[in-house]
Amino acid sequence: MIVCVAVVGHQNNPLYIQSFTDADDALKLHHIVHCSLDVVDERVNNPKKSGPTLNETFLGLLYPTENYKVYGYLTNTKVKFILVTTDLDVRDADVRNFFRRFHAAYVDAVSNPFHVPGKKITSRTFAERVSTIVKSFGLSSAG
Repeated sequence: MIVCVAVVGHQNNPLYIQSFTDADDALKLHHIVHCSLDVVDERVNNPKKSGPTLNETFLGLLYPTENYKVYGYLTNTKVKFILVTTDLDVRDADVRNFFRRFHAAYVDAVSNPFHVPGKKITSRTFAERVSTIVKSFGLSSAG
């Protein structure tokens, strides 16, 4: 189950953070997202030490914690997508499909002429699309 998704700007400023839990652990999830940015920077700045090539946007598993697994995705414009899940046996194909759909929703949201680049995403349509993508996570690999 996905518990949190985040969009972080190229200057590590949060553009969109949404948690999908009933509990009051939003602050803990924000902390996990913030800590994952160090891992993203490490992978981007030291590509030889980690697996993905420079062209690869999917960063894979950033780090596991006791209760969560954190995945990352980097766009061509250096915007980072972070996914926090409680599932410990997530398939890479499902995560890649999630990020592909999430990226499409993000592109649609920032293509809005009323959106100011670099500012938080406040679009209700984007939030609804993200909720739909999160609810369908892992159900099928067809997008």
